[in-house]
Amino acid sequence: MSNFSEYQQHLDASGLACPMPLLKTKLALRELSVGQVLLVTATDSGSWRDIRKYADMSGHELLAADEVNGRYQFLIRKGV
Repeated sequence: MSNFSEYQQHLDASGLACPMPLLKTKLALRELSVGQVLLVTATDSGSWRDIRKYADMSGHELLAADEVNGRYQFLIRKGV
């Protein structure tokens, strides 16, 4: 599993309800250069499904996903 301490930008979407964590993730990825890594932290349970599916469908690479006590973390490498 990837190291959650290796990223260029952190998006803290904690406390935001669906669909805001996904929308903010999309906006944050737009700001990164190809190959850079975004760490997303969220508390909305829908994030677990939505962000993983978005990464698969959008050409970005989901490096890691973890859930501990209702706190979700995702490492996403920006694709083209």
